[in-house]
Amino acid sequence: MDFDIPQDVTRLLADLDRFIEAEIAPLQAADDNERFFDHRREWARTDFEAGGLPREDWHELLAEMRRRADKAGFLRRDLPEELGGAGTTNLEMALVREHLAHRGLGLHNDLQDESSIVGNFPSVHLVWKYGTQEQKDEFAEALVTGDCVMGFGLTEPDHGSDATWMETTGVRSGDDWILTGAKRWNTGMHVATHDLVFARTSGKPGDALGITAFVVPVDSPGFSVDLFRWTLNMPTDHADVSLREVRVPDSAILGGEGQGLVIAQAFVHENRIRQAASSLGAAQYCIDRAVDYAKERVTFGQPLAARQAIQWPLVELHTDAAMVRALVRHTAHDLDRRSHMEVSDRVSMCNYRANRLVCDAADRAMQVHGGMGYSRHTPFEHIYRHHRRYRITEGAEEIQIRKVAGHLFGFTKR
Repeated sequence: MDFDIPQDVTRLLADLDRFIEAEIAPLQAADDNERFFDHRREWARTDFEAGGLPREDWHELLAEMRRRADKAGFLRRDLPEELGGAGTTNLEMALVREHLAHRGLGLHNDLQDESSIVGNFPSVHLVWKYGTQEQKDEFAEALVTGDCVMGFGLTEPDHGSDATWMETTGVRSGDDWILTGAKRWNTGMHVATHDLVFARTSGKPGDALGITAFVVPVDSPGFSVDLFRWTLNMPTDHADVSLREVRVPDSAILGGEGQGLVIAQAFVHENRIRQAASSLGAAQYCIDRAVDYAKERVTFGQPLAARQAIQWPLVELHTDAAMVRALVRHTAHDLDRRSHMEVSDRVSMCNYRANRLVCDAADRAMQVHGGMGYSRHTPFEHIYRHHRRYRITEGAEEIQIRKVAGHLFGFTKR
C-alpha cells in the first residue's frame, strides 16, 4: 500500500478545516459556548441535579453543529448514496477521525457524544443493511436527523463481552414476542425513542446462534429505564434497563430470528478501527502540546525541552504513535479490500494499542505541564477520562488481546 494520503482525502481534510474555521469555531465562540470546552466543561455539560444527565443546552449546541455539517454536505459522508452520503471507505474514515481528533477538544468533534461534523452512524448502517423496507423507511433518515434515537441493548448486569451467555429472553406468543431481562450501559437512553434489544430466542447459553435483535419502542409497557450510572467522565447517558414481559410484534425483529450476534458484530470492525484512529489523533495532540510547552517553559535557567527526562518519554510516545498510525492505516486499507475476518486480529491490535497510547500520552502531557497539567485549565485530564473507557468498551483490551492470541497461536481460523 502507498501510505501517502490519497489526494481526494487530502482535499477533504482541507475542506473540513475551512468549514470548521468558517462555521463551527464561530459557533463555539458564541454565547459563551466555550464553557462546554474549557475548564467548566464537565459542569456545563452535566445536569448534576437531574441524575447527572447531559444538559439540554449542550444537546442543542451539538444538534446545531450537526445541522450545519449536514447542510455543508459533511455529516452524511459515511452513509450510502441513497441516504445522501458518499459511501466512503474505512481508510478515509480512519484518516478523517484521526485528523479531527488531532485538532483537540472542540465542537467539531466531541467524542463524549460521538458527535462529529463527519458523522458515525452505526445504527443507520445496521438498519440499512439488515432492515426490512418498512424499517428502512421508518428509521434510516430519522436516525440521521435525530428525530429517532436508537439505543444499543447488548450488555447485561452479569454479561458483557460474553454476550452469548446473555440472560434476556424472547419467547414467542402468537404473532408477538415477550421480552424479559435486563441491560446495563445502555447508551443514549435519556433521549432514545427506541432500543435495539438483544435476547436469546433459541439455543442454549454459549451458543452464537439463537440470539435475536428487536427494535423496541421505549414507551412499551414493561420497558423501564431504572438508573443512569455516573462515570469517570460526566455527563452520563449509560442506563440500566429492565424488560418485564415487554410485548413486541414479529416485525420488530431486525435481521432475522436468531441472527442477532451477526448484527451486533456487523459493524464492529469499522467501529473499532475508527475509534482507534480517534485515540491516535488525540494521543498525537497530547504529544504535540507537551512538546510545545517543553520548549516554552523555562526552569532553573533552561527550557524543559533541554532535559532528557522530558525528551525521552515523549520520544517513546511519538515513536509509538508513528507505528500505530502505520498499522491503523494499513489495516483500514485492508478492511476495504479483504474479508473482515482476515484482518480482525489487526483491528484488535490497532484498537487496544491506540487506546493505551492515548491514555499514556494524556498522562505524560499532564506530567510535563506540571500543576497546570493536573488542572482543568488544560484539556489532558478530560482526554484521559474520556478515552480510558475505550480500554473497556467496544470490546475490552483483554478481549482484543485474546483475539490476537487466537490468530497468533492458531486457535482461530481466518
